[in-house]
Amino acid sequence: MKISYNWLTQFIHTDKNPEEISEILTGTGLEVESLEKVQTIPGGLDGLIIGHVRECWQHPNADRLRVTKVDVGSGEDLQVVCGAPNVAAGQKVVVATVGTTVYPLEGEPFKITKSKIRGEVSEGMICAEDEIGLGKSHEGIMVLSADAVTGAPAKEYFNIKDDFLFEIGLTPNRADAASHLGVARDLAAFLRTSVSLPDVSAFNVGSNDLIIPVEVRNEKACIRYSSLSVSGVEVKDSPEWLKEKLQVIGLRPVNNVVDITNYVLHELGQPLHAFDADVISGGKVIVTNCPEGTPFVTLDGTERKLSAEDLMICSASEPMCIAGVFGGINSGVKADTKNVFLESACFNPVSVRKSSKRHGLKTDASFRFERGTDPDITVYALKRAAILIKEVAGGEISSEINDIYPSPVPSFKVSVTYKNVDRLIGESIAKETVKEIVRALGITVISENADGLELEVPAYKVDVSREVDVIEEILRIYGYNNIAIPCQVRASMNYAVKPDREAVQNQIADMLSSNGFFEILSNSLTSSTYTEVPEKAVQILNPLSSDLDTMRQSLLYSGLEAIAYNQNRKNADLRLYEFGRRYEKTESGFSENQRLAIFITGMKHTAQWNHLSEPSSFYNLKAAVDAVIKRLNIPGLTEEAFESAHFASARQYRKGAKPLVYFGAVSKSVLKKLDIEKDVFYADFDWDLLLKAIKKNKITYKEVSRFPSVKRDLSLLLDKDVSFYQLKQLALRTEKNLIREVSVFDVYEGDKLPAGKKSYAVSFLLQDEEKTLTDKQIDSVMNKLILIFGKELGAEIRK
Repeated sequence: MKISYNWLTQFIHTDKNPEEISEILTGTGLEVESLEKVQTIPGGLDGLIIGHVRECWQHPNADRLRVTKVDVGSGEDLQVVCGAPNVAAGQKVVVATVGTTVYPLEGEPFKITKSKIRGEVSEGMICAEDEIGLGKSHEGIMVLSADAVTGAPAKEYFNIKDDFLFEIGLTPNRADAASHLGVARDLAAFLRTSVSLPDVSAFNVGSNDLIIPVEVRNEKACIRYSSLSVSGVEVKDSPEWLKEKLQVIGLRPVNNVVDITNYVLHELGQPLHAFDADVISGGKVIVTNCPEGTPFVTLDGTERKLSAEDLMICSASEPMCIAGVFGGINSGVKADTKNVFLESACFNPVSVRKSSKRHGLKTDASFRFERGTDPDITVYALKRAAILIKEVAGGEISSEINDIYPSPVPSFKVSVTYKNVDRLIGESIAKETVKEIVRALGITVISENADGLELEVPAYKVDVSREVDVIEEILRIYGYNNIAIPCQVRASMNYAVKPDREAVQNQIADMLSSNGFFEILSNSLTSSTYTEVPEKAVQILNPLSSDLDTMRQSLLYSGLEAIAYNQNRKNADLRLYEFGRRYEKTESGFSENQRLAIFITGMKHTAQWNHLSEPSSFYNLKAAVDAVIKRLNIPGLTEEAFESAHFASARQYRKGAKPLVYFGAVSKSVLKKLDIEKDVFYADFDWDLLLKAIKKNKITYKEVSRFPSVKRDLSLLLDKDVSFYQLKQLALRTEKNLIREVSVFDVYEGDKLPAGKKSYAVSFLLQDEEKTLTDKQIDSVMNKLILIFGKELGAEIRK
């Protein structure tokens, strides 16, 4: 939310500068995320001076130029060459002195330098209004009134003030602060001063020539509806002061009537809507619900199907506006509008929130209505807007205010005890201070006794309805920083569960990051189009959008979205990992499971002059998976093939009957969904199961053997369906004592082998920890392996 410093000071008189106000607001819970200086006119007229033209004569070398002597209050006149036809002695003018940067309406800014123009020295520039951003005219220089003070800064003469923009991170519970008035109230409470509201005493009804009756049929959704008519308006561009107010806070001016409704919204926090009164068919407004599926075209030109739950502002024959959310394409104020029907209402927050979510529409009005607006300000805001419309668009107020308020919203009655104030704040606060703060917040003290206060909280403070809420309000204004930090901290000893989840996660994260992986963090909300098992999907009741309507069942698609995003920006060689949760429905409710996902795509490394790069492969992923398993020291895993629609080919490790991790190449059909052309290799760890496996596994130290190891190789001819994992497990079972490692260093398949066969070149590392191995022992082991490979795997030894 953007708040203008100059606008804020119209509500509250203070000598605090913007930086000080920023600290105060942040301290009271309205966190100022940024403070930016804003110039209402580019350059702020800095360096421009009011000058007095003492002399003016024809330039000796140019028919269209004049040479002038200008007094700028420095004690020495400046000689300025000027090309304007209207320059003359005796005038008060605006002068840009040497060194000043001028910001014209069109073209780039330029700096004034001392120069010679057709042989005559020029020490500045006498300015036209378009040359300094004050207007569009370029017919001649600006000639000021005779009482302009020579030597005075031009910004003072034109009353140009720099503004400061507060960017406030408004929390959802602070609906009361969603305006300049709301922020001013907090600031005034802290400074113990008053807020000055704009005067609406000039409001008067000129006639009753344009009475538009209103009927509210859904009083639950429409709490209060206030309206009036203004006739004879002239829709045109807004005056500069109004444009500047809106532009400073980032709004684009539309026309004078619409701009006033936006101005009052950001001034008072009360959304308004202006209808073209002449297009309200039947001359009547009905606040009701339309039948399910009713077509309605909104201001953005989109046709929407209405829900029967959408509250609509209708004419006698058709819907005109989604209440509190968005107007219809035909009902708004247009260039030829002459008569305006002005609405100021208070709608049920739940109703507006559901309609806003249902249609995917977020507006300044819905932002405020769905958090709760002040039901007591509708009439005041209506008067304020009507007066301003008359001021900027003419016309007259042509109906009395029609205020429909069948069930007034009561103020909150809250009891507060001093004992609970001190207990929750953690420090004793003087009773007089508590009462002072309460009154400064606009809360009425109904009665009091030695123990506490009976309070009446105004309806606009929608989040202050309990004692604890009032105490929070007191603490905000008293100041969090004023609460002393105790010298002692009392805490009980707490023994962490072994293994420590965070410590283990950090170990693996450090290891992966050290090996060139980057950690990503994705949203747990994803699109329902990515759902793997629809009947187990956890749907969001009020999704932010159709792309975020389901809790993810896998980390696969969020990682692929990150890959697609990077590849579209020429960053295709990626190694990523993510710790996150997946969510599913179960028979007993819902479940969530912690996962670790690893992604590899693109080239293994960047090509250099002395070596070529090569694409990443399944084995790069397997190396990363094995590194995680090895780092956590989890033995006894079973490897086998894994089939899934998400994988072109994959393997999995099991711990007993449970899959610990599955990994492989993502299928082309999945990659095509996200327009990813390069291969992606993906691993998904069950992190919760990993932690349980660590807990059951004791890490022991074994002394390094002082006896040498021996390496022997075999070349084996095998059936194609025999995996290296089978061969390795068979070798380790056959010789448990001496074989330390089994690895494959060559695989061959081709026309030189019999059909259906492949060749493995396998290396065996043997070692005895008690003595040096003899040739006889080694040969015995190798012969035993050859026999068992032949018997169980049908292997033949290749010579």
